[in-house]
Amino acid sequence: MSANRVFFMVLYGLLALLGVILAAAARDVGISLFGWGLVAFGVLNAFNTIKVHFDEAEGRH
Repeated sequence: MSANRVFFMVLYGLLALLGVILAAAARDVGISLFGWGLVAFGVLNAFNTIKVHFDEAEGRH
């Protein structure tokens, strides 16, 4: 895995972690939804990065 992908995997993980913390500490629905949105964004993009890596390793583009 290239350094760019590792960097973005770490970034997506930190965003997801920030989202969980934000959702847990939320006092209203809007911030809670935003936090869960960050979690979804981070996790889905991390899985997509893994998928792209293995697709390129297999030769599919």
